[in-house]
Amino acid sequence: MVFEFTASPTFNFLTSFGKKFNIPVHGNSILLPSKLGNGTIRRVDLETGFKAVIHQYTLKEDFVLKRYPAHKTCDLVSLIFHGNEQPASLATPSEEVPISLAKTTPFAIQVSSYDLESVIHFPAGTAIQFVVVGITTERLRSLLNIQQPNPTVETILSSAQGFLFYQTMGPQAQRVLQQLISIRQTDELSFLAYYLRVLELLLLVFEQLLKRDPVRHRPIRKDDIDKLFNVRNLVLSDLSQPPKLEQLARQIGMNQTKLKDLFSQVFGDSIYQYYLKARMDEAAFLLEQGGRSVAEVGHQLGFTNLSHFSRLFKRHHGLSPKKYVSGG
Repeated sequence: MVFEFTASPTFNFLTSFGKKFNIPVHGNSILLPSKLGNGTIRRVDLETGFKAVIHQYTLKEDFVLKRYPAHKTCDLVSLIFHGNEQPASLATPSEEVPISLAKTTPFAIQVSSYDLESVIHFPAGTAIQFVVVGITTERLRSLLNIQQPNPTVETILSSAQGFLFYQTMGPQAQRVLQQLISIRQTDELSFLAYYLRVLELLLLVFEQLLKRDPVRHRPIRKDDIDKLFNVRNLVLSDLSQPPKLEQLARQIGMNQTKLKDLFSQVFGDSIYQYYLKARMDEAAFLLEQGGRSVAEVGHQLGFTNLSHFSRLFKRHHGLSPKKYVSGG
């Protein structure tokens, strides 16, 4: 099951999706027929140049959602907030990543310009929950009212071309996203509830983007994105071994300096810091599953010094591994 569309300020996702799959549109929502699965797609027009599309469904077939670049330059910013039980792949990966790694290092939020191609893959039988927010840079700048944005936020607000940023989603943002998805359109105050929840998500993601280190923006292309995903998969494929920049650059065919700069620009961390966070998140995931001692988890993740593992874990999670397991 594939749905392809071209981004534009006037594009109506519901109308096009309904026409493609012969599904009637009722007001601002679509109820999926049982032959496809179950669930809904809802559109909320918050203001002129500010809208949200809420996806909540489970499909009987694999689903590919492909957005082509806008034909003309437009000042829209796209934000995708993922709340899936199993995170979707936001590009075509060269290899699958184990579910535990994907869960603990999610690409929960994607912020991009409309001149980039976006491909999202959803496996059949997966509970799909995500929200797409489209907003003009003029409206976004007015909402944020930031006097001194850092280079990342300024890139977004200046209608720059070819930008793409990923941000993980903390517990607070996850709660807000679930509240947004759970709103019923039949409620009397549903519009206000939608509006406030979307604003809160924008607040939370831009709080994180403002904390990023200053990085000079390089316009990014589709083949660059694919290569960065390959690097991400290679880093996550074996968390017992630290990544080697030279080896990664050679494997994907990219200059080391360009790889280092683009990875930091898109993901907000150096390759090594990204690996370190993923390693500690995986440690927490394994400890939560039970059945392994702290020492066994440490050894599984390549630590020969248990004290070093405990120090890193506490630095990342605020508790030692033993206290983490016991609930603090």
